[in-house]
Amino acid sequence: MSKDFLLEIGLEEMPAKYITASAKQLQERIEKWLAENDLAYETTEVYATPRRLSVIVKVLAEKQADRVEESKGPAKKIAKDENGNWSKAAQGFARGQGVDPDTLEFREIGGVEYIYLTKEVTGANTVDLLSDMRQIILTMTFPVSMHWASYDLRYIRPIKWLIAMFGDQVIPFEITNVTTGNTTRGHRFLGKEVAIASPAAYEEALLGQFVVADAEKRKAAIVSQIEEIEAVENWKIPMDADLLEEVNNLVEYPTVLHGTFDEAYLELPEEVLITTMKEHQRYFPVVDEAGKLRPYFITVRNGNHEHLETVAKGNEKVLRARLSDADFFYQEDLKITINEAVAKLKNIVFHEKLGTLTEKMVRVKKVALIIADHLNMTDAQKQKVSRAADIYKFDLVTNLVGEFPELQGIMGEKYALLQGEDSEVATAIREHYMPTSADGDLPQSDIGALLAIADKLETLTGFFCVGIVPTGSADPFSLRRSALGIMRIIQEKQWNIRILDILEDVVAIERADGLDELPSKEVFQEVQQFLNNRLRAILAEHQVRHDIIDAVIGGDLSVVPALIERATLLNKHRDADWFRPTMEALARVVNISKKYQTETKIDPALFENDSEAQLFEAVEKLKQAYPSLNVVERLQAFAGLRLAIDAYFENTLVMSDDENVRNNRLALLFELASFIKEFARIEDINVK
Repeated sequence: MSKDFLLEIGLEEMPAKYITASAKQLQERIEKWLAENDLAYETTEVYATPRRLSVIVKVLAEKQADRVEESKGPAKKIAKDENGNWSKAAQGFARGQGVDPDTLEFREIGGVEYIYLTKEVTGANTVDLLSDMRQIILTMTFPVSMHWASYDLRYIRPIKWLIAMFGDQVIPFEITNVTTGNTTRGHRFLGKEVAIASPAAYEEALLGQFVVADAEKRKAAIVSQIEEIEAVENWKIPMDADLLEEVNNLVEYPTVLHGTFDEAYLELPEEVLITTMKEHQRYFPVVDEAGKLRPYFITVRNGNHEHLETVAKGNEKVLRARLSDADFFYQEDLKITINEAVAKLKNIVFHEKLGTLTEKMVRVKKVALIIADHLNMTDAQKQKVSRAADIYKFDLVTNLVGEFPELQGIMGEKYALLQGEDSEVATAIREHYMPTSADGDLPQSDIGALLAIADKLETLTGFFCVGIVPTGSADPFSLRRSALGIMRIIQEKQWNIRILDILEDVVAIERADGLDELPSKEVFQEVQQFLNNRLRAILAEHQVRHDIIDAVIGGDLSVVPALIERATLLNKHRDADWFRPTMEALARVVNISKKYQTETKIDPALFENDSEAQLFEAVEKLKQAYPSLNVVERLQAFAGLRLAIDAYFENTLVMSDDENVRNNRLALLFELASFIKEFARIEDINVK
């Protein structure tokens, strides 16, 4: 008979941003354990609040299924001696299987007889296996963890109670002096401890103690209450998914309420108001039909509807103090000129090995102008690049950004426009931080995109020059994100620049500025490989097969958009009927052409069959057309060569005894191979 199983880890309040992932991890670990132990079940349900991570396994079998195991032993000639007695090898095999040697039988495989043992294994009872949950709990990993009391265990937060129930039976084990039971805890202020009669009663029992255990139901309740306020007040409340997720993980029993603030604060830039409400207070801003901010906010209380007016007033008081500070900082910042702010950057150390922000900006300006040259920008554009690079970090010394770091770049753009800077320069100041996450928004302006690449590439190369390189999961300066951002921006802009040519210049700039702890060649190679790996990650996310990634990227980063286009094109056609024979034919050309050692001009007079002449003619046509062909047309051209290549190899002995004929044939293959290798290392593609 099947039963439900409940595991609950009760904890002190966890950081909201880690709760969802932690609950998912617990669910996945339990599902993996169930599969490894061959335990049948219907489904798993995951629950999470700030004070608990829980999983219910529905309709879990009471025991493992009985199974038949077959084990193959040594060959008969080894298993028995010349007198027909069991050898030590056979006796050892039987002993290892826990049986008498006389129960062994022989089975013929491939004309050879081997010992074979077939035995029935009775499945273990589930209740005897579930104590493994202790190890599942102990092996969970978290971005942050802590010790408590005198225990050696590090965990996201101290464990306060544990439930492990199979049906109504408690599975006994202990962690840090906390023993499993059937009692959970309700809301910290509104609820109390409650006994769980069975896993099926878990959710309802907690609801009776003011805990909505199901995170999705809790989130739906928040959204529903917000929509109700929207309808009653005729407001628009933009639903920020990240903020909703965080707020949802801050409460166990959500009640939505609203408050107000002084309209005078609407004179502040909207970004200041929104950042104050969202990032610092976890409030949802309110806007009108046109999307303009109104002097109201929405917040979510961890509790019921009692005394909501008092709660609203308390939130209003806190927000008022925040906005008052923001207004003061904003007014003070307006008194500072950009040049005055830039001058202060020489007193801010970017990194002890990389110098001040001023020194960094000087290097970035050089990199930015080099990229501008590669992009053939006009003199007017270069002037804007130069100005943006001169000032793009100035807002880091402003009061408002000092108080609200989330506004860096955003306030730089605002202040730059207020002081009469060119709009493209101002936009670049904001956009140079982009993307701020692996899949974050990218710069839209050319100047902003260029400055973002220059800043990230200089940062990346600078750290490598002084020997600070990410290792394993340790990447304290987010260099992987910087490299990924570079690749994504170049691809988005479709800029056909050779990143390696620029990288050589960047390494030289860093070394000229005294960042020379490692040799130039080593830095160049390591940064190239680092960027290469980020490009591989982009292609892997697009489900491009790994052998195709290897074939296209090879050892040369080359032009990023072209690499991505070739990889995705090859991946798209990998299952086409023509793909395998075409790749095999092209790979054969490349592999044999490697034997070409003597520079030889192809002489048609040395051709000995029509297949040679036909392939030569096809290669000549390819040579003429190739520069004007796009990527799709080039692949089509290669596919069109297959029959000529196959006929050539069928009728032609490349490695002729006649040296002149041999070199002539190798020269033809080498010329064709040069086009193939420019497209991809076709020989690396697995077509077996």
